Amino acid sequence: QVQLKESGGGVVPVGDSLRLACAASGRTLRDYYISWFRRGPGKEREFLARMRWSKGDARYGNSVKGRFTISGDTVFLRMDNLTLADTATYYCAVGQVESTAWDLNDAWGQGTEVTVSP
Repeated sequence: QVQLKESGGGVVPVGDSLRLACAASGRTLRDYYISWFRRGPGKEREFLARMRWSKGDARYGNSVKGRFTISGDTVFLRMDNLTLADTATYYCAVGQVESTAWDLNDAWGQGTEVTVSP
């Protein structure tokens, strides 16, 4: 059973950067896909980024392309030039299927909150 834990959330001003981390334990995740999602207040859950663990091949959602970067073995999500619209709870997830769908993952973290202040 895989356990995921996100960290790195907090309160940051508009225009700032933040790096989130997703640490996994419980089993080897080689060849799994790791994804990041978020859910803002009153909004639908949104796919942000996905990569194949230890192999890269990143893919991004349109709203964050060019501002967010996914990388690493302890997988990071670097977020640059943050806006008020980036305020949300951010989740990482892992799965064996290459997909941007939340439900097709095998494990999910509890989330870390990011608040972008004016």
